[in-house]
Amino acid sequence: MAFTSAVITFPGSNCDRDMAVAIEQVCGGTVHRVWHGDADLPEGLDFIALPGGFSYGDYLRSGAMAARSPVMQAVVRAAERGVTVLGVCNGFQVLTEAGLLPGALMRNAGIRFVCRNVTLTVENNQSLFTAGYDAGQQITIPVAHHDGNYFADDATLDRIEGEGRVAFRYGETVNGSARNIAGVLNDRGNVLGMMPHPERMIEAAHGGSDGRALFESVVRGLVAA
Repeated sequence: MAFTSAVITFPGSNCDRDMAVAIEQVCGGTVHRVWHGDADLPEGLDFIALPGGFSYGDYLRSGAMAARSPVMQAVVRAAERGVTVLGVCNGFQVLTEAGLLPGALMRNAGIRFVCRNVTLTVENNQSLFTAGYDAGQQITIPVAHHDGNYFADDATLDRIEGEGRVAFRYGETVNGSARNIAGVLNDRGNVLGMMPHPERMIEAAHGGSDGRALFESVVRGLVAA
């Protein structure tokens, strides 16, 4: 099959090109660049990525205004149809604000911007996004955020952990996230939000390639399907 994807750009996105290049290099196929004001998505998409950045300057709450962009109505409909959706950093924030993922991203516990490589544990390797990793594998992925402190009430946290919907967990305290959660899946498994940036760790020139397996997992899984 021909792999077809879209990267959404909001005012203030700054990782959209990084994401598009990563998808092109790892997954191949056509990568559409879609503006937030577009009401419709290209036909026949296999994969949609919401990149990092500071959409709308992070006014109101990070991701809150972007979640009301015209294109997000189309993204929500696509996700509900089963299209694979990845939200990274600001994209994760947008997915929670749009109601596609549980919880919320708050200001880092230390009230400081965190920008460095961190160790993640692969908590669930049975998802479309993580099948290329081993369960419990330790990987290194960079973070760069000011509002990455994942919060949900205890009942929600217990539920998503019990359902295997925690995809990645920080190996250390990074931003105060509840139970060190770094990445969360929706109940159907076709939507993943994560604060670390896998697109920034796909080749040796980046200092490592631990993020590459995520994109390889997606394309392998979709082609196999």
